[in-house]
Amino acid sequence: MTRTRIATRPCPYRESELLRQGGIHPVLARLYASRGLSNAAELSSELTALIPPSGLLHVDAAGVFLADAIAASKRLVIVADYDCDGATACAVALRGLRAMGANVDFIVPNRFEYGYGLTPEIVALTAREKSPDIIITVDNGIASIDGVAEANRRGIQVVVTDHHLPADTLPDAAVIVNPNQPACGFPSKHLAGVGVMFYVLLALRAELRRRGAYETLPQPKLDNLLDLVALGTVADVVRLDSNNRVLVAQGLKRMRKGNMHAGVAALFRVAGREARSATPFDLGFALGPRLNAAGRLQDMSLGIECLITDDEGRAWALAQQLNDINLKRREIEAEMQDTALLHLDDFEPANSSTISVFDEAWHQGVIGIVASRLKEKFYRPTITFAPGADGWIKGSGRSIPGFHLRDALDLVSKRAPSLIDKFGGHAMAAGLTIRADAFDAFSKAFEAVGQAWLSQQQLERVVETDGPLEDAYYTTAFIELMDGQVWGQGFAPPVFCDEFRVVSQRILKERHLKLLLEKNGVRFDAIWFGHTDALGERTRVAFRLDANEYNGTTKVQLMVEHAEPV
Repeated sequence: MTRTRIATRPCPYRESELLRQGGIHPVLARLYASRGLSNAAELSSELTALIPPSGLLHVDAAGVFLADAIAASKRLVIVADYDCDGATACAVALRGLRAMGANVDFIVPNRFEYGYGLTPEIVALTAREKSPDIIITVDNGIASIDGVAEANRRGIQVVVTDHHLPADTLPDAAVIVNPNQPACGFPSKHLAGVGVMFYVLLALRAELRRRGAYETLPQPKLDNLLDLVALGTVADVVRLDSNNRVLVAQGLKRMRKGNMHAGVAALFRVAGREARSATPFDLGFALGPRLNAAGRLQDMSLGIECLITDDEGRAWALAQQLNDINLKRREIEAEMQDTALLHLDDFEPANSSTISVFDEAWHQGVIGIVASRLKEKFYRPTITFAPGADGWIKGSGRSIPGFHLRDALDLVSKRAPSLIDKFGGHAMAAGLTIRADAFDAFSKAFEAVGQAWLSQQQLERVVETDGPLEDAYYTTAFIELMDGQVWGQGFAPPVFCDEFRVVSQRILKERHLKLLLEKNGVRFDAIWFGHTDALGERTRVAFRLDANEYNGTTKVQLMVEHAEPV
């Protein structure tokens, strides 16, 4: 198996001291400094701390364009993407544009029939079903050169809002808003698709305000969309830089106050989670997957309908449907994972830098999750393939730090131009299409990039920790303080590390290791999920703190991430 080692994040003393002197709790000051923060202002979660829209290239032009379209009663259609970011971005666009007087509808392509992005086929479908004057893409479109050309040919103008990395050529759209396009100086390159759309709405409202639209009418409140923005941002696993943390913190604040859309409330309820104590974890692991399941197995319009209805009964019915689809998704995923491990029976991590797996029976909508699970297990960049149409197969990949997946696919396609039909994505996740008979050649070419780019050290899993925690802070009060912060991708939740004596250990439900650990005469309950090998008497443990409620009392419990002998 893959080697795992525990490491401690370096913590710059000066920054940590400055934060502490600025009134930040000493442990939090250390946690923040080791995550690259040096200024208490970056911790502000107030809306006033948001980077203003004007720095986002072409956002003002998008505001003018959409204000003109509304004035001319043009028909707008949103072409959404089929994941949680795409669904929330579509709901934000619909709700925001309608509040500002637009005539707007949406269409979400079925991923199995039409693939990803604004393709010429989707333009034809949209023209046939919705006859738009203007198409607005959300969370897609930056790579849709042919689709935009087809829309232009039909006299339909296109506004692209996206956050994916562009290729060398941009589509010939009326306006493109994407923080990652060339010459865009926007400081937060990590906005999710829903964040980009939210910024477009801010610019549109400012433009309508300039035109005097709100001299007699109240102006629409866009901050009530922040529950949707937070959900899409966390579920899309974009980096939670200070700007994204503001968006997420504001959304969570609204959820905790019960101030959220009917569909979001219904998703909390169906997932058995408490909105009153909403966390980024709930959004990423409870609500997000239930929305994503619709796009994976059926059609994302179910998820979008859930987010745009104001009828609580309808929202609840849709949330239950989404929950059922998610249960089905889990079943399919478990089956596919078992098959994948059979394919990898003779896989030797020591001899391979990457994993590529294909199975005839796999479901296109679930391969991304299976890739993610295999990547976790073997700690290798992984691409899983499922059959597409007419001899094509579709791949979904997940990567490890230090291996930029989209760039790796780019290099494969430059070295062997006929191998990949199309590809796109980010550093950590990407998708592609190849011919079924090219699978072996692709696997070899992908492995060659892995061998060239990844050192043995990069292929070791590292559990990054924040070092020891002072004895005084093993408390539920300190856990509450930590839970009040926004942790997530690129701003990792705290993991501490220390040496303990193992007082007792037993296996729970044949799958988990239940421990009693002791440090400085104090004993702690601990649990290591999914691990059954016994530990030695003294052990170094990387752990998260958890407040465990049992029979009305709350005690501190250690959730073990990894342990190694001392």
